[in-house]
Amino acid sequence: MSAEIISRRLTAIDIRNRKGGQPVVSLTAYHAHTAAIIDSFVDFILVGDSLGMVMHGLETTVPVTLDMMILQGQAVMRGSKRALVVVDLPFGSYEESPQAAFRSAARVMKETGCGAIKMEGGRHMAETVRFLSQRGVPVMGHVGLTPQSFNTMGGFKVQGRDAESAAAVTDDAVAIAEAGAFAIVLEGIVETLAGEITRKVAVPTIGIGASADCDGQILVLEDMLGLSPKVPKFVRRFGSLSAHIEESVRAYAEEVRARTFPSSDNVYKPKA
Repeated sequence: MSAEIISRRLTAIDIRNRKGGQPVVSLTAYHAHTAAIIDSFVDFILVGDSLGMVMHGLETTVPVTLDMMILQGQAVMRGSKRALVVVDLPFGSYEESPQAAFRSAARVMKETGCGAIKMEGGRHMAETVRFLSQRGVPVMGHVGLTPQSFNTMGGFKVQGRDAESAAAVTDDAVAIAEAGAFAIVLEGIVETLAGEITRKVAVPTIGIGASADCDGQILVLEDMLGLSPKVPKFVRRFGSLSAHIEESVRAYAEEVRARTFPSSDNVYKPKA
């Protein structure tokens, strides 16, 4: 990666140009402090609507609002300096029409300063992707297992297990790529299908529960750090922070009850 790119925040075009090259690295973040920690290691940070489940204990992403996404998008922008920040459009903020989607996307970009938005959906959303792309909104697509469609999909189910499903996911990805998306998240699809789609579309594919053949990968930060109690099969826990936090809180509680915290090092003395 050139010094020029490192010296400025990455853009959607930078990610688009990584097709077939060095794999794109991404994680989610919802806070300024976690964004600051991961910023130098990732190419883009996704402010995902997964914040509804991770931060608020919701069962699905459906209840997440545009205001919630904007608030956390602002925090991530303050904490990061280098990575492209992509903000999810939540359920109900873009499906009605391309015009409604543009209003939501424009508000997100104006109020957060992010560099792109992400939206779920395949062929039926291609017109909206094209409409936004033509009006200055970089769009990251998302096909396969689309969590906002939880209620119509009948749960979080792997896609592409049979020929009909595989063809539908492929058609979705091709339609979104041709409509102008700069990258596409492939979630929860059969490994071989993810590889086939990656070779077929002209934009980078970002896998989550897909394949190492994708042009990049993304995980939910809390999942890979071991903070989430239950994670999907596709997650590898690269850390075990839950146990460390529990140990630290236990030590704190014990010292408070024993009156050994705060100690003389932690209090303010009067002037002599």
